[in-house]
Amino acid sequence: MFKAELIERAARFRSAAEDPTRTLESCPALVLNADYTPLSYYPLSLWPWQTAIKAVFLERVDIVASYDRAVHSQSLDMKVPSVIALRQYVKTSEFPAFTRFNLFLRDKFTCQYCGSQQHLTYDHVIPRRQGGKTTWENIATACAPCNMKKGGRTPKEAGMQLYVKPIRPTSWQLQQHGKAFPPNYLHETWRDWLYWDIELEE
Repeated sequence: MFKAELIERAARFRSAAEDPTRTLESCPALVLNADYTPLSYYPLSLWPWQTAIKAVFLERVDIVASYDRAVHSQSLDMKVPSVIALRQYVKTSEFPAFTRFNLFLRDKFTCQYCGSQQHLTYDHVIPRRQGGKTTWENIATACAPCNMKKGGRTPKEAGMQLYVKPIRPTSWQLQQHGKAFPPNYLHETWRDWLYWDIELEE
């Protein structure tokens, strides 16, 4: 993502006014780990308002910030939490699951042959018919046209070149990649947790 676009999004995000008429369905809670970092950035760790309130009553989370919207019962009036923090730290595994989504996230949702971000699929760098395996180190994100062009050949045989050699990423690396994709739905109470630690590219 270009630096100017990220700054523009952040500015719109910071200046967004709270809408007290928003529906409860549009009041998700940002979930932080016990160290006050988001559980995940992309997809962003969000809980529906009902789940957040249930976790509050079960004393599993602390409320960090709230919406102006409130829910009411016969014995309780409570503002809907907008940011909550787990009381017990959830340790993430060192390596993420090998899924299509995590593969695309590792490769920043970009074809590793031409740079396109359209019609993404995945490609065996060393074709299976040549002994290539379905592993992090042999799978790369590719757009459909590049995948068809390469076919059952190696990149060298097809006259194509990878931007980056595929590697097995750590969970930390995927989280860093995820920070480059701000969510479409942003709320002003989330800004400290989502933007202050993003490193902008020159």
